[in-house]
Amino acid sequence: MPPTFPLLQKLIALLAVLALVAGCTTAAPPESVLAVPAQPQKYAAIVVDASTGKTLFEVNSRSQRYPASLTKMMTLYMLFEAMESGRVTKETRIPVSDHAASQPPTKLRFRRGETIDVDSAIRAMVVKSANDVAVAVGEYLGGGSEDQFAAMMTAKARSLGMSGTNFRNACGLPDDGQVTTARDMAVLGMALEKRFPQHFHYFSESDFMFRGKLVRGHNDMLGRVRGVDGIKTGYIRASGYNIVTSYNADGRHLIVVVMGADTARQRNDHVEALIQRSLGPAIADAGQPRLMYSGQQPASPPPGMTPSDSGLPGLPPSPAAPASAQPGQPASDFPSPDLASPGAPLLPTQ
Repeated sequence: MPPTFPLLQKLIALLAVLALVAGCTTAAPPESVLAVPAQPQKYAAIVVDASTGKTLFEVNSRSQRYPASLTKMMTLYMLFEAMESGRVTKETRIPVSDHAASQPPTKLRFRRGETIDVDSAIRAMVVKSANDVAVAVGEYLGGGSEDQFAAMMTAKARSLGMSGTNFRNACGLPDDGQVTTARDMAVLGMALEKRFPQHFHYFSESDFMFRGKLVRGHNDMLGRVRGVDGIKTGYIRASGYNIVTSYNADGRHLIVVVMGADTARQRNDHVEALIQRSLGPAIADAGQPRLMYSGQQPASPPPGMTPSDSGLPGLPPSPAAPASAQPGQPASDFPSPDLASPGAPLLPTQ
């Protein structure tokens, strides 16, 4: 019997070592922290694999936010539809009313009675984010009424599955009733590319000539990251800095929406971080990062953070995040410019 004790002790020690090794190999990876350049009540984001419709990342993606100049994505959608139906051509002249000419900047500074051709109008909205041009287009397509056009925009949003969006004007200037969600903006970006691929050469332009002068845009994501081809930026004080953009390279196609950033530069940095995260290996199995909001210590992810396998029309719905309060501060600043190109099937085309 005595000789068996050393053997028993060795077996116990071996089992202890194996248990320790097993514990080390199965330990959860350290939690990552994602810096968010926004206040929590303004921030919303979503990253969608445009090839499959799978949501790779989302925070507050169904909470209502102010779209600012992301609104012009729908104005362009309606104009592209009018071109497709033959109602207008690239040469059609659109009159600029007193109401359109009176819009605050950014704009091309038309006077009453002047006109702009459709081709230039598209470039003005895409590159310069011109408010006077967007309103002129809205009035033209709305039978002389921007209010009527806004109702048409909202109806089109519903037909695309954008259930959290209401439009009140054609350009995105401040209006308490004009709201959208990050998810809805992703749906619209995908719908634009699927429905009107023939017009996406416009969205790769960062400048255009108008009346003999070069008009520059300022979507700094273009040229910053290979594969990023822009869609739309926007800003009003109540919304913060918004963007809808796409990444299309090396067989991967993403739609990225970020809303509520404190600055354009920080917004762009955040978009780049989300793209890099989404392109990483085994994203579906990765642990969720903790969010460090602007001016705050790291916090636990809010509801709606968990990626789902759907989230877009044609696929099972993802769990809805509770709506958060809209920014309560009156808006006074004005939208800023941009560009575009996204993609995916799964969307109705009516």
